Amino acid sequence: MAPERTVLRVLKGETVFPPPLWMMRQAGRYLPEYRETRRRAGSFLDLCYDPDLAVEVTLQPIERFGFDVSILFSDILVVPHALGRMLRFEEGRGPQMTPITAREIDALETEAFHVNLAPVYETVRRLRRKLPAETTLIGFCGAPWTVATYMIAGHGTPDQAPARLFAYREPEAFRKLLGLLAAQSADYLIRQIEAGADAVQIFDSWAGVLDEASFEAFCVEPVREIVARVKAAHPDVPVIGFPKGAGAGYASYRQKTGVDGLGLDWTVPLTAAQALQREGAVQGNLDPLRLVAGGRALEDGVDAILKALGNGPLIFNLGHGIVPETPIAHVETMVRQVRSAVR
Repeated sequence: MAPERTVLRVLKGETVFPPPLWMMRQAGRYLPEYRETRRRAGSFLDLCYDPDLAVEVTLQPIERFGFDVSILFSDILVVPHALGRMLRFEEGRGPQMTPITAREIDALETEAFHVNLAPVYETVRRLRRKLPAETTLIGFCGAPWTVATYMIAGHGTPDQAPARLFAYREPEAFRKLLGLLAAQSADYLIRQIEAGADAVQIFDSWAGVLDEASFEAFCVEPVREIVARVKAAHPDVPVIGFPKGAGAGYASYRQKTGVDGLGLDWTVPLTAAQALQREGAVQGNLDPLRLVAGGRALEDGVDAILKALGNGPLIFNLGHGIVPETPIAHVETMVRQVRSAVR
């Protein structure tokens, strides 16, 4: 662990200004070099499982923008895929899976899990060797609730009603699925750390569709289990949790899961973010569409975050992933504005 990796300092509670920055989905379709590599790969899954190409696209935003973080290029759904579930990505439709039934949960194949994910671990090893010494390498997984929503519906839905209904109608089967995903995801993160990841992030993209009791049972508890397992193996490696849309649940999520950093979506008021920051590092939370718009909208958004959160432990990021139509020039402007900021 190199002391110059500023993101790790922030995740330990230090204030660094200007804050370190990166973007979720920073290796992606807004970059022409990514689109070319994706074309050569043939399919999205082939790109995820080819260490040569996965390293290439992971490094592209580092080479172009010099971000403080490089996040492994992969997808949250490689976990169910490694458990034997069918997965394909269709242009314009996103991920497509065969919906799982309650009876099929016991048939998930755990024996070959790490064998199936070996290319991902190899990608992490290569990345750590190739990245600049000062660049933090983040590994990641999807949270059990979010991964389960795709496994149950077979695709994304506006409010993940199929998974919510499954959980209410088949509570024992659903708890079993979440427990299995928590255990396998924790092992997945541990292997990424052993391969060279400096920190890990847990993405719960659909946390915001649940009621209070379900949020506690489906989001908080499985992530608490993952964090406990990761910390038991690697107590000094920081964990970032990103329960998108958690709203008033963000505070209890941090307290109960034990995450070191809290990723905030763009709807979190900066006054609320300040309160959350008093308990530890926060990450975020620029609206991705301000980055698309550019100009005054971008400038004001960046300034507001730096003014509100710059006096505490902050990792500057978007409040969700960068969208494909984002102009590269706007990303360059954002990077300059954050890095040239003065108190």
